[in-house]
Amino acid sequence: MNDAAHDLHAPHFIGIGGAGMSGLAKILTARGAKVSGSDAKESETVLALRALGAAVAVGHAAENVPDGASSIVVSSAIRQDNPELAAARERGIPVVHRSDALAALMGGRRALAVAGTHGKTTTTSMLAVALDTLGLDPSYAIGGDLDAPGSNAHHGTGEIFVAEADESDRSFHKYAPEVAIILNVELDHHANYASMDEIYESFETFVGRIQPGGTLVVSADHPGARELTSRVVGREGLSVVTVGAAEDATVRVLSIVPHGMTSQVTVELEGAELTFAVSVPGKHYAHNAVAALAAGIALGVPAEELAEALGSYTGVRRRLQLKGEAAGVQVIDSYAHHPTEMSADLEAIRDAAAGRVLVLFQPHLFSRTQQLAEEMGQALALADASVVLDIYPAREDPIPGVTSELIIDAARRAGAGVTAEHEFGAAAARLAGMAKAGDLVLTMGAGDVTNLGPAILEELGR
Repeated sequence: MNDAAHDLHAPHFIGIGGAGMSGLAKILTARGAKVSGSDAKESETVLALRALGAAVAVGHAAENVPDGASSIVVSSAIRQDNPELAAARERGIPVVHRSDALAALMGGRRALAVAGTHGKTTTTSMLAVALDTLGLDPSYAIGGDLDAPGSNAHHGTGEIFVAEADESDRSFHKYAPEVAIILNVELDHHANYASMDEIYESFETFVGRIQPGGTLVVSADHPGARELTSRVVGREGLSVVTVGAAEDATVRVLSIVPHGMTSQVTVELEGAELTFAVSVPGKHYAHNAVAALAAGIALGVPAEELAEALGSYTGVRRRLQLKGEAAGVQVIDSYAHHPTEMSADLEAIRDAAAGRVLVLFQPHLFSRTQQLAEEMGQALALADASVVLDIYPAREDPIPGVTSELIIDAARRAGAGVTAEHEFGAAAARLAGMAKAGDLVLTMGAGDVTNLGPAILEELGR
């Protein structure tokens, strides 16, 4: 394939194993592109891409860039001194940001973009599964792997393209959706945003990218989202649909009734009540489903059919994903790394747990810890006991004085029972030793803490 702005007929992806990058590579492969790439290590994702026909090297080296590469696709996580990026520049190969590649893939489709500080992956996934259940075969690009189709991306034959729109590096300014969802607006990604004013300006720019005659679906409950709504409502050619429990919501949530790991949701829609099931626990997931419902309706999907189809969504990997049970202890994995997400997942699990909730938390990024350690500590106070690992650095260099001890101190001030574990390899045995039948263990964070769930189950099995 060949896009006028970005030649993607033979793209080379640096960091092809990442959630967002691998999804684009899968779609391009399905569209007939000659895809190559590299990643730091072997993984299930790398193996899956090779099975689809992509040539993937492990490790980063200049010679990984094939002679026939038409472009180099990078994400914001790729450092400027990456040897493959340097080689591409020397050879004059165009460098394309991941968001530009996604925008090119969405061209010619009815695009639905999901934005917000948290909940994007879940909401995008709910829509993808529901639309697929209805036989609409949407294309989608998601920042996580679905339980149902088992993939983070799909090249569909239908006219709809559902995509996660990432605000972290302002890349969502590249998209021009017919329908956009904004779930919430909070200060995060502190390396790129210095204030809430900058966040609001960024989201306003995103709203301005909605196609004329298009629809914005936005939370009526979240303070930041309400402020954003007040700034954009009344724009010519823009329909605004608000969703939530607030009395003035266009689609109003009347009740959310938990049933173990599921919920029953009732909404008021154009004067009529509609009740449907959500197959994941927690009020925040129920509200995500209502936003998905409103967005699908804006695309012309019948409300009753869509509501029923939303019940077929069973979850995304790393979003309160049950990893297994051993010795009467359930182990669940959570991607939550921002205090709002942490609190929401802990409240959801609290409703579903029979015994104690034990958390193994890995902070993600030094900058986020520096800014939000107090709030993270307060969130951990919702657990019965927590063990905190060292900070997962991802793309950042250490910041002097910023360690997980900042979170532990804050948690103790909030009355939480929290201890540190500096040895990653010792954490599984430690959690297994703390747990007893009826307890629920939650591995939490956006880093490699997810790898400890199976190890905890193995220790419990002993």
